[in-house]
Amino acid sequence: MSSLDGIRVLDLSRLLPGPFLTMILADLGADVVKVEDPKVGDYIRAFPPHKAGMGGRYLAVNRGKRSLALDLKDPRAKDAFLRMAAVADVVVESFRPGVMDKLGVGWSTLSAANPRLVMCSISGYGQTGPYVHRAGHDLNYIGLAGVLAMGAEKRGAPPAMPGIQIADFAGGGLWGATAVLAALFGRERSGKGQHLDISMTEGAMALLAAELGNLDCGARPTRGTEALNGAMACYGVYRCKDDRFVSVGALEPKFWIAFNQAIGRKPDISELAAPPARQEQIRDEIAAILVTRTRDEWVAALAQHDCLLEPVLELEELPAHPLHQAREMFVTVDGGPAGPLRQVRTPLGPPVRPTPPPALGADSKAVLADYGFSDADIAGLLG
Repeated sequence: MSSLDGIRVLDLSRLLPGPFLTMILADLGADVVKVEDPKVGDYIRAFPPHKAGMGGRYLAVNRGKRSLALDLKDPRAKDAFLRMAAVADVVVESFRPGVMDKLGVGWSTLSAANPRLVMCSISGYGQTGPYVHRAGHDLNYIGLAGVLAMGAEKRGAPPAMPGIQIADFAGGGLWGATAVLAALFGRERSGKGQHLDISMTEGAMALLAAELGNLDCGARPTRGTEALNGAMACYGVYRCKDDRFVSVGALEPKFWIAFNQAIGRKPDISELAAPPARQEQIRDEIAAILVTRTRDEWVAALAQHDCLLEPVLELEELPAHPLHQAREMFVTVDGGPAGPLRQVRTPLGPPVRPTPPPALGADSKAVLADYGFSDADIAGLLG
């Protein structure tokens, strides 16, 4: 039996954070139903590029789910949702705070109908506080959280925009999934559910724990000044002859010695504690050496030296890498009309139910029947 077999999840969220959270739950065996507005559904379906009319991002975070089209502004649909929530285990939503109450399906109403229910609300800035109604996107959240300020190639350079959505996936999706799993475990002991307030800004800020620890010790951490964000030549990204890149992480003396010996440079342990100006000189010396060979030539030459040099892989290179192949990181999901979909699994293991990401409302009748609605009820709701 899978970890979440028998757990029922009603997912009102859209875009990335909530759907990523509920895909994690689906991968663990939960029955996840996307409850979507019949007219627009989850907006991210429309984002290009597409397969069979569904966006790549949508396809990537919605496997293993079913779709039920309900307009919660319709009193009949609202009553149907309340009936479903009364027997569900989890509700996930990502509206602005207050919207669920306006729809008549807020926490007080849902918990009264089902005291064991766990409700996870993901928002940019939390369900309380001065920013409760403020709009935002990932870049705004990581900016306010201090995460954006930490990234740049060099000391004093402008903050670098991350290549992925940190607040959406980590700040919202991962923390939300952690909170839901903890709440389900707690419910087994208390018999009671709870309302989870997940702020994506706070979730991103929590990732700064180590640097905030340094701040508390009197340091002033910022981009390009810390050991792990650009201050040290032994820990960085270097260009190769073919304009591809390698990552070097030779922080410890034994690795620094091995790395320098492997590239033909004289090792000097004292360089690990060199001041900023000298670090720039060391970086330039290493860069001048690494640019003389291609990325793959360096990877092959240094493979036996245990010196913490690895290739910077582009996305299209990931499935063919021997580590990811051996660990079976990629799974093939039946995409229905979209054909086979190659997707990355989570670190928790392969998906229990790798069914196609659903089309809008594709499972409405089946879902309602599973939740105990009669044929007459279903006909009245769906027309």
